[in-house]
Amino acid sequence: MTATITAFVSSPDRGRGLARDMRVRWALEEVGQPYNVRLLSFKAMKEPAHLALHPFGAIPTYEEGDLALFESGAIVFHIAERHAGLLPHDANARARAITWIFAAINSVEPPIWDLSLTRIIEGNESWSKQRLPLVEERLRKRLGELSTRLGDADWLDGGFSAGDLMMVAVLLRAKPSGILNEFPKLSAYVARGEARPAYQRAFAAQLAVFTASSANG
Repeated sequence: MTATITAFVSSPDRGRGLARDMRVRWALEEVGQPYNVRLLSFKAMKEPAHLALHPFGAIPTYEEGDLALFESGAIVFHIAERHAGLLPHDANARARAITWIFAAINSVEPPIWDLSLTRIIEGNESWSKQRLPLVEERLRKRLGELSTRLGDADWLDGGFSAGDLMMVAVLLRAKPSGILNEFPKLSAYVARGEARPAYQRAFAAQLAVFTASSANG
């Protein structure tokens, strides 16, 4: 049965591949699975039909038969477990790849999101300029730790896995700040992820939605 995912009808990332449905699109492309996309407005995301799928009124969601999931990490994990290509066969390597999925979401994404909030959402607050250097320093520390762990390897633990997919997707959200450029090994790591054919297909699909909505809007 073909899965259906949800995405923004007009993404606030303006087609840069930063919206979280991109992670799910990429995972499905990596494992060679077709999928349908149901596009939602911000208004529709807060209506009962969507809240029944995602209690926090966000995207993406994933529906396949009688299974409905929300949260991009959980969806990518499900895809990786159900289809070959994103998790190693060796049990220990598989466990480590899953660990990196959680690390991307729990350890690396929060300081990136905090920076976005401080710069954009809270940018006009009187205390924002005082808080910004602290937020930037926390992000630099976390990125430095990740860069040290990656070292000169292509991927985090052997071959490309769902852990790398989630980590690259999270790090992409740090690119607009310019801070990612301070860590050449991480920048190269992200570029390797972006160069994967599956990523390119997912990016093109997401960009096409934004292009169409812009033309119609």
